[in-house]
Parts: sequence; C-alpha cells; structure tokens
Amino acid sequence: MCANFTPIKKNQWVKDKLGVELPADCPAESYPGFAATLVVKSHQSDLVAGGLTKFGLIPSWAKDEKIARHTYNARSETAAEKPSYRTAWRQRQYGLVLFDNFYEPSYESGRAVRWRIALASVDPWIACLRKRWAHPASCELVVSFSMLTVNAEERPVMRQFHKLVDERRTPVIIAPDLHDAWLSADTAKAPELMTFLPWYGRRELARKWLCEASIYGATCKKVARAVV
Repeated sequence: MCANFTPIKKNQWVKDKLGVELPADCPAESYPGFAATLVVKSHQSDLVAGGLTKFGLIPSWAKDEKIARHTYNARSETAAEKPSYRTAWRQRQYGLVLFDNFYEPSYESGRAVRWRIALASVDPWIACLRKRWAHPASCELVVSFSMLTVNAEERPVMRQFHKLVDERRTPVIIAPDLHDAWLSADTAKAPELMTFLPWYGRRELARKWLCEASIYGATCKKVARAVV
C-alpha cells in the first residue's frame, strides 16, 4: 500500500517530458483526501494535460468524499472487477501520478519506522485510475484517483515494508518509454503494461532505489539495486 507521498516539484522536468505545467498550489506531501498532480490524456483529442486531483478515487455512486480514505490504492489484479474501480477501468480512465518519493513503514526494529523511498535514476511515474465525481448537493465536479498496486512479495526492496502478517504491495511504476502507451491503453493492453515484464526484466534497466529513514534523530540510508 502507499498512503503518503511527495508530489513532484521539478516543474521544468515535467514540462520537458510531458509538455504540461505543474500546479502552483500542490501540497508538500499528499495523503488520502489531499491534492496531488495527475497527468491524463484525452482519448478523443490526444491532448495531454496535468492538474490537481484528489488522492482517493470517488466512484460516481458515492454519497460523499469520505470513501477516498479507503480507495487510495487499487489492486491491479482486481481493479477491472471491483465496484469502486471497474467503471474507471472500462472507460480507460488511466493516469500518471508524478512523485519525488513515497513513504512506507518498516517493522524490522519491532515498531513502525517511516521510510522514504525514491527512485535514484528512473522517471517517477505511478500508474493510476481516475474518475470524475459530481457532489450530490452542490454539483461540484471533483477529479480523484487511486494508485494501482502489485504484489511485492518477490521484489527484494519493497518486500521489506509493512507488517509480516500483511501482504506486501508496491505502486505500479510505468517505464519512461511507456508513459504514452499507458495513457492511451485499452483494457486489453493495460494489464500487460502493469506486469513490469516489458522492462523490469531487462538487466540494463534494473531499478536503483534509495531508501532513507530517520531513526532516533539519526539518518539511515541504504541503496538497493533490484527488481522491485
């Protein structure tokens, strides 16, 4: 699971890569219910756009926004079937969340220690599902999203996090050369792009993750090169 991350701050990098401007009022960190920058592509015009959206997908049938506290992560294996996500999936409402790092708890010490996890050398794009929701009373339109995740039990870096009794999950990271393919994907192609096989299996594109935690006032860092 991923419930906390730092939205990207590299405005020029985003402009060069995707041709969009970052919103000026993005929060320093995002949690469920907070705003974050999302990049999307129109299936009609092929226009790529970016803007602030709510972290935690609000399905069209929701009575209020409280459900966002429970829909911030969507299992990639079942997103096409679950009531909260299946409409967004069928409508190909795919997006990319841009982040500098995200946070996960490690219990190696016997208690929860917050670790910052960042990609040292690869563009930071997390696959997500998005949905537009109209508030029943005010008719205000709210765009929200859920990060897609995969099982991380066999991924040496990310399996270190969360409790032993919990299933290890990690966000779906889209390869730099596949971001347009993801935004344009149909429901048959999208699962293939989330398997990591097209690029996580290539030795020359092995991931380098920087993990950092603050423990008793000291900073502890470790770098791991692995398929995550």
